[in-house]
Amino acid sequence: QVQLVESGGGLVQPGGSLRLSCAASGIIFSAYAMGWYRQGPGKQRELVARMSSGGVTNYADSVKGRFTISRDNAKNTVYLQMNSLKPEDTSVYYCYADGRFSYWGQGTQVTVSS
Repeated sequence: QVQLVESGGGLVQPGGSLRLSCAASGIIFSAYAMGWYRQGPGKQRELVARMSSGGVTNYADSVKGRFTISRDNAKNTVYLQMNSLKPEDTSVYYCYADGRFSYWGQGTQVTVSS
């Protein structure tokens, strides 16, 4: 049983911060690339941030300098620290694990609004 359990989403004002967490089970976590995707209304799912099993990171241009992905292999958990949030960041955010097979979390809503 592979499971990606997300937490930390919610409603925040523009300029605020949120920290998303994704706890993985059923995989050899340290061997997997981990990432965060988002899909807003009427949009395709897009990569937000990714970290390889070796620690190499990639970010969407729209979030560079504001978002930070990190992982704690001892806790089988990947995080997305989101700072200086904008209304355009409003989306459903999905945790993603990529290795021998690929897996998706259930998605968590992030709403940035005043």
